[in-house]
Amino acid sequence: MTLRVIQWATGAMGRTCLQAVIDSPQTELVGLYVYGERKAGRDAGDIARRAPVGVAATRDIEDILKLDADVVIHAARLDPPFERHDEDIQRLLRSGKNVVSINGGTNPDYWPKARRDAFEAAGRDGNATFMGAGLNPGFAAEKLAVLATGVCSDVKRVSIHEIVDCRAVKSPEYVFDVIGFGAEVDTVDPNSPDWAPAGMMNALFEEVTACVAERLGWTADRVVKGHSLRPAREALEIAAGRIEPGRAARIDWLWQAEADDAVRVELGVSWTMEPPDPAEAEPGLWSIRVEGTPSVALSFGLEPPDGWTERTTPEMLGVAGAVLNTLRHAVDAEPGVSQTPLTLAWQAPGAAGGGRK
Repeated sequence: MTLRVIQWATGAMGRTCLQAVIDSPQTELVGLYVYGERKAGRDAGDIARRAPVGVAATRDIEDILKLDADVVIHAARLDPPFERHDEDIQRLLRSGKNVVSINGGTNPDYWPKARRDAFEAAGRDGNATFMGAGLNPGFAAEKLAVLATGVCSDVKRVSIHEIVDCRAVKSPEYVFDVIGFGAEVDTVDPNSPDWAPAGMMNALFEEVTACVAERLGWTADRVVKGHSLRPAREALEIAAGRIEPGRAARIDWLWQAEADDAVRVELGVSWTMEPPDPAEAEPGLWSIRVEGTPSVALSFGLEPPDGWTERTTPEMLGVAGAVLNTLRHAVDAEPGVSQTPLTLAWQAPGAAGGGRK
């Protein structure tokens, strides 16, 4: 059965999801929500760099709530505070639409009780489900790292690390205000929740780290942060502007889930405006290390399809693919909040699948 899909937001990642929905024979686009005035009223196909599809973009949430749809792909840009989109998502749930988000939500059990209760109530009111999906968070840690332990008779610790080359990001607001590049290294404490980027990233990835621990049978006693800023050695001219010497040119995020008085899961995400150290993995790769019997070392990366000529990166395609493969699970799940299944795979068009709620 074809799923009727609403796309929410069309930034770089949202547009890639929109393209995937338009291109897939298993989905029908029935609505499009946008934030920018210049996009309102335009055909979704035009925004997606596809042929017209007869669906006009709107900035009015009431237009979206009235639509008959199975699921909404929520791809709004992540800005602090982390919960700023909660009210919109809960309204979508209460209107009877399942929601799949690319911005966390992969481990609702870890959320503050009040937040989870609000999502659960909205889901029950609308007989709909909220679910998180994506690469990281969503796939690299919660699924791939966990599945890598399947060859082990004993596991002591699991480590996941991602390096992200941020030099091509064009938005000055996003680079400097949202994710923290250019911060004064000597005066900013990246481990303080009062620093907006830290509060946002902790909310996004603490639940991921705890999820890996729980899926391996550990109860995370706490998640410890160990973030650090690295100053630019010389002035950097980047797509978003300029980083002066001494200002943050690399941000190393680190979360460690402790259980039984030991670090069991370590998740690191390094954002850099400078080339990574020679000993590190190349940007765009995830390094996964399982310390156990036997130990496992895994390097995971994505490549464009053969003959690919579009500007969309393999990582963007990967997020869109993970989201597309999650839609059916969100539709079939019980109302409220839910995790994606541990094994999540593409299915050929026409393969057996569940029906709509």
